[in-house]
Amino acid sequence: MSIGTLYVVATPLGNLEDITFRAIRVLREVDVIACEDTRRTVKLLNRYEIRTPMAVFHDYNKARAGAGLLRRLREGMNVALVSDAGTPAISDPGYELVRDAVAAGIHVEVIPGPSALISALVVSGLPTDHFAFEGFLPNRPARRRKSLSALSHETRTMIFYESPQRVAGFLSDAAETFGERRACVVRELTKVHEEILRGTLPELAAEMAGRESVLGEVTVVVAGASKTVELSVEEIVRAALSDAGGSSRDLAKEIAERTGLSRKEVYEEILRQRK
Repeated sequence: MSIGTLYVVATPLGNLEDITFRAIRVLREVDVIACEDTRRTVKLLNRYEIRTPMAVFHDYNKARAGAGLLRRLREGMNVALVSDAGTPAISDPGYELVRDAVAAGIHVEVIPGPSALISALVVSGLPTDHFAFEGFLPNRPARRRKSLSALSHETRTMIFYESPQRVAGFLSDAAETFGERRACVVRELTKVHEEILRGTLPELAAEMAGRESVLGEVTVVVAGASKTVELSVEEIVRAALSDAGGSSRDLAKEIAERTGLSRKEVYEEILRQRK
């Protein structure tokens, strides 16, 4: 008896038109579709008249449900793994199912498509040549701040997932840690209420803090640290003052945006050197 294939199938982030012909075919042909929430997946299946049975596989039942899916695969059944939106196995237990399938000698095939982290990165306007995906940081503020602090010298563009309830706190902590760096908040990507906000971290933190509520899936993209941060604030300001005029405040803002340093710290150093 031949062993089945596990298909890792990317599905739309929101707009149901964002799916490939191959993904539709595979979802029709497999024996079962493993999904996080049948109520969400069934909307996609109904749209394309797909009648394949579904099996629930999520973070709370992954041990039992994963074992059942592996058993079906060993028996020769083909299984499609989908998430609620985007590419499975990224910040969800699909990774563990793929890992276990590989260890069991089961063929795994990916059906590429939408990915929230890649979509947010390319629309952010921030550098895309090198980037780091950090996923969800710890829920507790103290642990989150510790994680952000560990990334303070990361020079690659960073991508984070965050819940709508915690995004204001995340941005406030990021602004405190990273200073005036450029960032982008992407909310409800590809959906009716899609929102893309670009600015400095303090600006975005103030915007989110001023809202009564935030809804929908949120991805935050943050510029990496400039290599110039390896220099001291004193050295950076001295170099800038050697060929720059204008007001101290404007210069402080320009240096902070370029380096990711605290605008307040830069401003105070400019005043000190200009005395």
